[in-house]
Amino acid sequence: MEKLFQWLEKTIILPMARLSEQRHLKAIRNGIGYISPLIVVGSIFLIIAYPPIPKLAENMSLELVENILIPFRLTIGLMSLYTSFGIAYSLALSYQLDGIPCGILAMVSFIMATIPLDINERSFVSSMENFGGSGLFTAILISIFTVEAIRMLKTKGATIKMSKNTPDSVRKFYETLIPIGLVILIIWLVRIILGLDIQVFINKLFKPLVKVVNTLPGTLIIILLITLSWIAGIHGISVIGSIIRPIWLVLINENMLAFGKGTKYLPNIISEPFFQWFVLIGGSGATLGLVLLFLNSKSDYLKSLGKACIMPGIYNINEPIIFGAPIVLNPILGIPFVVGSIITGAISYLAMYFNIVRRPSIVAPWTLPAPIGAYLATAGDWRAIILVIINILITTAIYYPFFKAYEKQLLKEEQGKTVTK
Repeated sequence: MEKLFQWLEKTIILPMARLSEQRHLKAIRNGIGYISPLIVVGSIFLIIAYPPIPKLAENMSLELVENILIPFRLTIGLMSLYTSFGIAYSLALSYQLDGIPCGILAMVSFIMATIPLDINERSFVSSMENFGGSGLFTAILISIFTVEAIRMLKTKGATIKMSKNTPDSVRKFYETLIPIGLVILIIWLVRIILGLDIQVFINKLFKPLVKVVNTLPGTLIIILLITLSWIAGIHGISVIGSIIRPIWLVLINENMLAFGKGTKYLPNIISEPFFQWFVLIGGSGATLGLVLLFLNSKSDYLKSLGKACIMPGIYNINEPIIFGAPIVLNPILGIPFVVGSIITGAISYLAMYFNIVRRPSIVAPWTLPAPIGAYLATAGDWRAIILVIINILITTAIYYPFFKAYEKQLLKEEQGKTVTK
């Protein structure tokens, strides 16, 4: 088993960890992280506009709904625009460039890249649909292009140089003038003069990857990578999430828009809320069930660990049990840690595939207890609560024989220490 861990760490986990720390991916992670509070707040207004209580929903007038949805449209509806600033800002700082001008230029470039070509259609008004989740991949690439272009131009000396005695504000103005002008010129030539629909082109490139992530095999591969990363001692969500999160955002945004239009069956199953509330219950590896077993353990150590971990576990914080049990590099607890999540992931996927449980359309705060988070994420589907409870029971049952084996091992050690004393 130790050789297996070493092989996984060498061939999969460490390369993925290094990839997650790559400069551009880190900037993407930070940029999306900046807007995460906006997404949560915007989701709250979406569920207020379409409350899960039928009688209350029936009394909501169309005008009232539209007024309530304004914060949703100005937060989640413009997520790509805000993300373009965040990514460019973060990437610029990593190169020791001035982050704010780079962020503003990325926003201008993104708007220009998505503006309608038809003058009559344009009328200096661009569709907000381009600025939501559908424009996320465009925002990412435009932001990276903007910063890299500025960096290259500055490195090549394509700037107006001022004397050292020039005030900083004046010097920065002239230093960025040529790079900003050239970046805007390039985007203008590609989008307006050549007529290339940048957003459509980029979305077509990413479409196959988005489809794969939204499948059952894709789901199980992501679960496997997350759980194996943790067993190797690497933060699974941090590593895998930094790579997959942009796709999750695109998928949940499509569900939000469909839910807002009253669509009965939402288009996508997979999103971050799917993993958060139905698979990683209590944290990665669905360790809430294991904590419950620890609470009734005959081992003094496991029982005390269970008491210490129960409250964090309820709120989806499970680092204490992952490193305290430990689960890291522990084959006895590592096996159910992986297998339990794969089984509940498959069950949850199928339950939503056959529309037994409504698919997520709301981003709820991740520290909520799982049944509450699942209920809110599915816009008030009581069946989501039942599914969460079933998944907790399943993972607890999967953990049980491995827990007993580990408990037996620790009891021998504890009894040996007592005899020695």
